Amino acid sequence: MAALPRRDFLTLGMAAFAAALLPGRAFADIAAGVELHGLSAFGDLKYKPDFTHFDYVNVDAPKGGIFNFSPPNWAYNQDTQTFNTLNSFANKGDAPPRMEMCFDALMVRALDEPDAVYGQIADGVTLSDDRNGFTFSLRPEARFHDGTPLTAQDAAFTFKLYKEKGHPDLSLSLTHLVDAVAVDDHTLRLTFSGKQSARTVLNIVEFPILSKAFYTANPFDSSQLNPPLGSGAYKVGRFSAGASIEYDRVADYWGRDLPVNRGQNNFEIIRIEFYQNRMAAFEAFKKGEILYREESVSRIWATSYNFPAFTSGKVIKNEFPAETRPTMQATAVNQRREQFRDPRVRQAIALCFDFEWTRRNFFYGSYERSQSCFEKSDFRAEGLPSPQELALLEPLRDHLPPEVFGTAVTLPASDGSGRDRKLLGQAAKLLSAAGWKRSGDLVVNDKGGRLSAEFMVDDDTFVQIYSPWVANMKAIGIDATIRLVDSAQYQSRQATFDFDLLSAAFSFSATPTRDDLEVFFHSSTANIPGSRNLPGVSDPAIDSLIDAVGAAKDRENLTVAMRALDRVLRARLDWIPSWFLANHRSAYWDMFGFPEQKPNFGFPVEALWWVDKGKAAKIGKG
Repeated sequence: MAALPRRDFLTLGMAAFAAALLPGRAFADIAAGVELHGLSAFGDLKYKPDFTHFDYVNVDAPKGGIFNFSPPNWAYNQDTQTFNTLNSFANKGDAPPRMEMCFDALMVRALDEPDAVYGQIADGVTLSDDRNGFTFSLRPEARFHDGTPLTAQDAAFTFKLYKEKGHPDLSLSLTHLVDAVAVDDHTLRLTFSGKQSARTVLNIVEFPILSKAFYTANPFDSSQLNPPLGSGAYKVGRFSAGASIEYDRVADYWGRDLPVNRGQNNFEIIRIEFYQNRMAAFEAFKKGEILYREESVSRIWATSYNFPAFTSGKVIKNEFPAETRPTMQATAVNQRREQFRDPRVRQAIALCFDFEWTRRNFFYGSYERSQSCFEKSDFRAEGLPSPQELALLEPLRDHLPPEVFGTAVTLPASDGSGRDRKLLGQAAKLLSAAGWKRSGDLVVNDKGGRLSAEFMVDDDTFVQIYSPWVANMKAIGIDATIRLVDSAQYQSRQATFDFDLLSAAFSFSATPTRDDLEVFFHSSTANIPGSRNLPGVSDPAIDSLIDAVGAAKDRENLTVAMRALDRVLRARLDWIPSWFLANHRSAYWDMFGFPEQKPNFGFPVEALWWVDKGKAAKIGKG
């Protein structure tokens, strides 16, 4: 495909917007200067200004007990296998999951609404007429754990620090922040350039607010094992670097009775232990040293829950419905490596993955084949493009793969043999068309260079899963290998894009913003260390469609733009979709209470569950 200057793409993009999106101002129905208790991208807020708690919590949940669990998800620079820093918000190092629970934010997300946030540190926000300025009134009672006031000076300092030195998950959303000003101790003003996404503010209000005093006296870098001064419901307790960490509930937490906090943060201690090996973690669970885990290995879920604590009823297996949020589990093909820049090579690699064989032999039939970067959501493209999608895609037709305009691209099902000759034959033809010719057991280019491809993994489980894929790649002449590295090296090499192929799983917001998508797919993030743009996607056409997402004025038009983007991503195969699971496979010792109704947009067990003393006593955990 011929390259097109970005300014020309923007011109075409604006023509598309005129046809379908007509971007309006964010929060257009809200009068400037009116103080709001919450913000929502589209439509009314569910909770009124006088709400007392979220509907999905138990406000009478008892406090106490230890919750030792294996975190199923993490963010920023966090790692579940080791840690060497307590600064979770820097771009380097490995931090323990859940450090963010030690900090409060201006506002927090409601888990039963797709895009709503409500005041935590801030008890109100007003918008400027041009929607580029946001003024927050901060609660005067907000305090850090040492009793010092949390002020607008701390908040202004935090946003400037994140913009300059923060992890890309934080800094990229602040690209167009012009200034963060403490008008007085309890008034914060954030001003943007006008180039920001209309919904950028929904991301940044959730950023943890740091202590200016602490990070003036201590460096903001990845060498910090000095527990940071926080303000949240928990603070760092006992820890052993790389081995374990405990978060202690703050008894005099200033925000414990806020509507956004009631019924949450019920455990006295949250403990995380770090294991290099999955089986070692499972053995600890069987003994009751770990009390909750989400099972990611199908073989263990299907065959290994036969230990005494399970057969006697002390341990429960349960499947909770997954969130209605777009998810992506896929393999990034690193196009910073020249051999992967031809889409035919990426397609050939994808055809070598026999999902049907893998599902039967490794997954015990439990996973579904992923075809989209936005599975489990309405943003997954289906069938032919709608007229509304075509309004976005047609101006870019000459610069997009032709497959974008047909039925949404799906990877073909194999015959399940593990070595489907038909699909491997197609893959070999694609390599030949891309200029790779057979020379003995390998394919080479016109200079005699081999086509090599190395999977980087950090767990033996993935060595097993990817070995058949590698064998098929070898069968068509690719010099394919698997490299197993330790967790710290994996994290470092991922952050610096030092890999060929790497698999990852991510969850997007239920209402994706332009900022969310830029981190993964925009050309501006292709060479920012630590960004989630692992394949190095750099395509002005994709940039234009991400702009369309940012300009959507309602959920209907957001869905149109997301589906159009999905079509392009699937045709390009920068990310090769792999598989997904429809539910949370949860296993836990039967000593907990939890709300009857799980919220649709989040599942923070450590925040919503509690110890049931009666149940705990019955199983000897009282």
